Order: sequence, then structure tokens, then C-alpha cells
Amino acid sequence: MCGRPRIGILAVQGAVAEHERALRAAGADPILVRDEAGLVGLDGLVIPGGETTTLRRVAGDSGLIDALREARRRGLPILGTCAGLIALADDIIDGDATLVGGLDISVRRNGYGRQLASFETSLEIDGIGAGPMEAIFIRAPIIERVGVEVRVHATYQGHAVAVSDGFCMGLSFHPELTPDPRFHQWLVGCAQAYAKASAAQNKEGFGVRA
Repeated sequence: MCGRPRIGILAVQGAVAEHERALRAAGADPILVRDEAGLVGLDGLVIPGGETTTLRRVAGDSGLIDALREARRRGLPILGTCAGLIALADDIIDGDATLVGGLDISVRRNGYGRQLASFETSLEIDGIGAGPMEAIFIRAPIIERVGVEVRVHATYQGHAVAVSDGFCMGLSFHPELTPDPRFHQWLVGCAQAYAKASAAQNKEGFGVRA
């Protein structure tokens, strides 16, 4: 693929501007997504942090949650951070129903404590760039279970905090709040591969990319 991939940011809540800057620096054209129509033509998507109850209420009422599930089933690359990780989890231990799904993990909201328990630490990252990464945790969810097909890229105090399955990745922390670009670069790389595959499929007449 030539050119910059179009990567959406679910702009319902969270650090939208920070993700926007990080994606632009990583080589993407960020697109703010507020409704189902905003998903059309994207090569990737970020689901930022915030409150999952807000996401469920706002995106659910508009039909956006169903559209996000369909985009994920089509293989759209997605990076979920903090509440975005919860949105991608197949199981939310607190009793809430699955939001988007896609990652075979079980998560607990605010597993590392409430706002006053927010912290910063250094993580060793496996398979995405080299060297340790400074990570900021804010009311972070804790991953209690990881499925056999899910790859763990980083752990903290014995729990996975960065996981992926194919083009779907979830993080307990906020990479958009630090200068380390590797997770946004990962998403850009996945988006480029997705766009290339979609273009080839369209050329061969097997379907039209949404």
C-alpha cells in the first residue's frame, strides 16, 4: 500500500487528542469516529480509555457497538487502551456483558485501584520493538485470564498488561501518554497490511471493502 493508512479513533471519550497526535507521528491519518458512518473506509481503529459505562450507553444507543463488532469480525486492526481493553475482552468479570469482544481474556475493571492508585512503571515488551517502555496506569483494568491463542507482550506483578490476537491488541495502560511510539506503530503496520489485503480482494472481485 502507498500512502498513509486511515485509522479511526473512537471519539466518544478518553485521550482522543493524544492518540491523534501519536497516530499522525506514526504515519497514519487519524479519523475521529463518533457514529457508525465514521467506520466506513478505515484501515484500523483505536478504542481509547475512559468509562466503559459511558461507552456502552453512548455507542450502544447509536448502534455503534454493533458496527464495531462487525468491523472486528471483518478483521479490522484494533488497539484498545485501558477501557478499550475492557471493550475488547470476551469476558468482563464484574458482571457486565461483552462490549465488542475479540480477545479471549477475562478482565476486572479498576483492578489496580481507583484514581489515587494510578502509577507509572517500566515494562519489558516482548515482540514489539526493543527495550523497556515506560507505562502509565490510570484506574487500570487487570487481566485475570488469558486464552491459549492470545499472545502476552508484557506483564506487571504476574498479570498480563499487553496482549494480542492477530490484528487485535489490548493494553491495560496508556501508550498515548508517553513518547514511546511502538504500539501505535504496530497498529499502523497492521492497518497497512489490512488495506493492502482489502485492495487485492477488491481488485480480484471478491467483494467491496466497507
